[in-house]
Amino acid sequence: MCGRYALTLTEELKEILGLLELEDFPARYNIAPTQPILVVASGEAQEPGSNLPDRRAVLVRWGFTPSWVKDPKVFPLLINARAETAIGKASFRAAMRHRRVLVPASGFYEWHRPSKKSGERPQAYWIRPRGGGVVAFAGLMETWSSADGSEVDTGAILTTAANASIASIHDRMPVVIKPEDFARWLDCRTQEPRDVVGLMQPTDEDFFEAIPIADKVNKVANMGADLQTPLVIDKPPKAPGKEAGDGQLSLF
Repeated sequence: MCGRYALTLTEELKEILGLLELEDFPARYNIAPTQPILVVASGEAQEPGSNLPDRRAVLVRWGFTPSWVKDPKVFPLLINARAETAIGKASFRAAMRHRRVLVPASGFYEWHRPSKKSGERPQAYWIRPRGGGVVAFAGLMETWSSADGSEVDTGAILTTAANASIASIHDRMPVVIKPEDFARWLDCRTQEPRDVVGLMQPTDEDFFEAIPIADKVNKVANMGADLQTPLVIDKPPKAPGKEAGDGQLSLF
C-alpha cells in the first residue's frame, strides 16, 4: 500500500514534471489520507511548435470518490487503487480512461509488521529513490459533485506487487511512472487504459532504498524532517511468508 508519503524537493517539480505553472508549495514530510495532495494532470494543448509545457498542477483530496457516489460519508476511503484491477473496477474505470495523473513524491513510508509468533517488533521505513530527487507515482483523479452543486477533486495512488527489494517489508508498492513515460500516462486522448497497462509494473529492484526510521511517522501530527532520521536495527525483516503480517502503514 501507500498510506503515507513525503514531498520535500518542491523546487525541482516544475522542471522535472514539465509544469506550466507551480505556486509555492511547502515541504511536507508526512502526507496522510484525506489531506490535500499535489497531482499533475494534462493541461490545454499548446499551439503547434510551442515549447510551453502542457501540464498543470492540481490540489486534490487524497481519498478517491467516484462521481456516482451519493454520500461520501458512508463510502469507503479509497486512497489506493490496485493496478491489476483498476481498469475493470467500477470505482476507477472512468478515471483510468479519462483522468490519469502523476503524484510527485520524494518517497513513501511503510511498516514491516511481522506476526506475533515471530517475536519481532514492527518497524517503520522511509523508502526513497537511491539517487534522491522526485519520483512520480501513477494516480487517478475524480471530481465529486454534491446535490447542491459544490465540487471536490479527489485522488488515489495506484499500487502494484512489490519488487524483490521491497517485498521483505510489504507486498505492495506504488506504481512508479518513469519520466520518459509521463506523456504517455497522462495522454487520455489517444492512450486508452489497455495501452498503458505495461506502465503499471513494479519498478526496478534497485530503484528504491529502504531506511529504517522511528515510529513517529505513524502520527499525523508529527510533520518534521526528523521523521526521516535513520535508525540502526539489528537485522533486516524476514521475507513475507505464511506467518507474515500485512505490513500496512495505513491502507496500501
